[in-house]
Amino acid sequence: MNTPIKNLNDKDPVQDRIFLVKDKVLGVGKTGKSFLTILIGDQSGQLDGRIWDNIEEIQTRFEIGDLVKIKGVIQIYNQRKQLIIHRLEKADDPSLNKDDFKIKERQIDTHALYSELFQMVQAIEIQPLKQLMLDCLQDEEIKPRLLKAPAAKTIHHAHRGGLLEHIVSICKVMQFMASHYSYLNKDLLIFGAIFHDLGKIWELDQTEQQQIYYTAPGQLLGHMLLACELVEKKSQRILGFPEDLRMILKHIILAHHGRLEYGSPKVPMFPEAMVVAMIDDMDSKMDTMMSFINQERQSGESWSRFNENFERYFYLDDLKTKWNVK
Repeated sequence: MNTPIKNLNDKDPVQDRIFLVKDKVLGVGKTGKSFLTILIGDQSGQLDGRIWDNIEEIQTRFEIGDLVKIKGVIQIYNQRKQLIIHRLEKADDPSLNKDDFKIKERQIDTHALYSELFQMVQAIEIQPLKQLMLDCLQDEEIKPRLLKAPAAKTIHHAHRGGLLEHIVSICKVMQFMASHYSYLNKDLLIFGAIFHDLGKIWELDQTEQQQIYYTAPGQLLGHMLLACELVEKKSQRILGFPEDLRMILKHIILAHHGRLEYGSPKVPMFPEAMVVAMIDDMDSKMDTMMSFINQERQSGESWSRFNENFERYFYLDDLKTKWNVK
């Protein structure tokens, strides 16, 4: 029986084992010699693999997402396990199922999240805004898209139902922000939590294999413009909808990336818009960081690999209840 990745130890041989390739990076060592780093996984965890010889030819044999057959040996380097790969071949056996080499992903109850979101919208006090938001959430095109949409292609909440998960998370933070900072308009904060990324239901889509890609409207227009068009279309159907409110709502959407260099056409120009931008950024970063840390914890190491996005290593110990008295 093959030893699971999490149970492999220093100097353990790996003989013709099948692994799933989760990442592939070409690097250059201190001596100037090229090497190939791959992240491989099975149902128990993941492991860094290093290839030092015949790099140019080997890297063309496989891509991220492929199953590969590997021969090598486990080595400890910088207090982390890694697999020194002596031979690698793509595994083309049709009887192999990639799902058998994946850690089971978290399941999201999007219908429960939608119900929770709907209750928060029911509490909106600005009546034309409440009608606008209910009209959108109950729209026969929008609701089914929202129940399955990812929040991003790769960075944060990049999975089926991730957008709704992101939205509800921000809404809960907004409820606290409005209670703590009494001068903030809670209705506008809830609107921003829901609508800042709502255009992504048209910007992003998924293949049957759950691969996320940008649609033509996503590439040509982007989620901010798509959300603003939605606000314009829905609000025009509401008799007496305040023009200044419509303008405020669009600004919240257009400013939610916070800075021009981050893709916002406008910077936040009033407190509610600023809070939406900051909490969106925080929630996105928390999900990105914790997804990476949880993935790295599968290695059984104390420290993560270097994270290019955050430009740092992460300490992998779970501190939540570390010092609690049992």
